[in-house]
Amino acid sequence: MPLSPPVSRSLRHTRAITVEAYARDDGLWDLDASIRDVKTQDIPLASGTRPGGTPVHDLKLRVTIDRKLTIVDAEAASDSVPYPGFCETIGPAYKKLVGLSLMNHFRLHLKDRLSGVLGCTHLTELAQVLPTAALQAYADDVFDTRGGAEDNSAERPFELDRCHALRSDGPAVATYYPRWSIKAVSG
Repeated sequence: MPLSPPVSRSLRHTRAITVEAYARDDGLWDLDASIRDVKTQDIPLASGTRPGGTPVHDLKLRVTIDRKLTIVDAEAASDSVPYPGFCETIGPAYKKLVGLSLMNHFRLHLKDRLSGVLGCTHLTELAQVLPTAALQAYADDVFDTRGGAEDNSAERPFELDRCHALRSDGPAVATYYPRWSIKAVSG
């Protein structure tokens, strides 16, 4: 269902976040993420006026992950920043992501290692989308997404109980993953 029609309005700011996933020849995967902020009008910054249509932020983060979703390498680049000569110096800090699992309290560990002055607000925010982007990338390429389609599957599908629609006591699981469906507890 689409959003309701908007009232009269004018665009002032666009934030674009993208993540591209690449299977590498060595068996690892690269997640190339970017965040870009563009204002439609000129904006005054402490470092000078940024013309409308010119990125205020154009930041990139690449993490390399193994098949278990553990980060084995990371790098960051800042191509457009509000404080040139200062913002882009934080890139090497993102090596602190190495060793983290995207599936084991990643966002908590990310905050511990790179929040506040330990990192760039925007790069750290960008990193938060990596777990779900990796799952989407691995779906049916690394992880079996047929799940309950075959009753002989010994492993519980990874996607169960990770969202409202796929809760174990819900109708979608009863329909598509009947082996893993549980009866709702009535209260």
